[in-house]
Amino acid sequence: MSVSVVRAAVSPGVPVPRKQSGAGPVAEVPAAPYVTVVLPCYNEQDHIIHELERITAAMDTSGYSYELLVIDDKSTDNTLALLRGVMHRFPNMRLIAFRRNGGSGTARRIGTQDARGKIVVWTDADMTYPNERIPEFVRHLEACPDVDQVVGARTTEEGTHKWARVPAKWFIRMIAQRLSGMKIPDLNSGLRAFRREVSLPYLRLLPPGFSCVTTITMAFLSNQHPVDYIPIDYAKRSGKSKFHPFRDARRYILQVLRMVMYFDPIRVLMPIALWIMGLGFVKLVVDLIRYDLRVTTSTLLAILVGFQIVVLALIGDLVARSRGGD
Repeated sequence: MSVSVVRAAVSPGVPVPRKQSGAGPVAEVPAAPYVTVVLPCYNEQDHIIHELERITAAMDTSGYSYELLVIDDKSTDNTLALLRGVMHRFPNMRLIAFRRNGGSGTARRIGTQDARGKIVVWTDADMTYPNERIPEFVRHLEACPDVDQVVGARTTEEGTHKWARVPAKWFIRMIAQRLSGMKIPDLNSGLRAFRREVSLPYLRLLPPGFSCVTTITMAFLSNQHPVDYIPIDYAKRSGKSKFHPFRDARRYILQVLRMVMYFDPIRVLMPIALWIMGLGFVKLVVDLIRYDLRVTTSTLLAILVGFQIVVLALIGDLVARSRGGD
């Protein structure tokens, strides 16, 4: 089925008759939306209403049927009360309230699982991302049926702790590009749209924190799902940032390594193994010349460790390939 047919079949406000056996009236249920915008919220009382207005205004004029799935991550301010109080103003809005704080990754995972749309959009509620451009991301996926995810690549860094964020993100992005073998303009952008059906096998891999956006990027790239990038502006955050420059940077690096190890362990382990074995064999030649055909323990240890890592890489690759569902 072409994308245009899908959009026509799920036009906003068109009820779909539910088949019913026997006599009696036929129940009607609303058609499933084409787009689900997942919006995690945590202590966003000062700007959440404006963000809702901005998103709904863009989607209402886009021609797409949609739902705005707002997830309150156990806010400690007045965010949840505000959301409940304005639901009547936003007929396409659904609200999920967590009983305990689960993190943005948990909110995005549950939101994606609960989404009714074929296209899922992730964004933030802190006024940093140009959410009025969300329809542009959806149109890009429509125009490029071979692309499974489109990410907003930020052209500037306006977050707090800029002195630490810029070099840390650059370093993490270089690691990710080296391990994935692909150019990644923005590894952890919070604004993205992807095909829900493609994402489902990877949702269980999402960590609870901020590195969930890194995870979904690396999961798609590592498993050969095409990802495109659209340049976007990035505004200064409204409110207090929840990003910790050192703790979250460490989590990002570990998550990149986990994702590449999960899908392509040879890419991580084999270069390490070859370097160690190479150094071991060079030292073997030096030992044979220097110690009259005798070999030191450190040389044998280096060759043995390198060989063990090679075996580990091959076993990891076998396990990765045996997961047919991923």
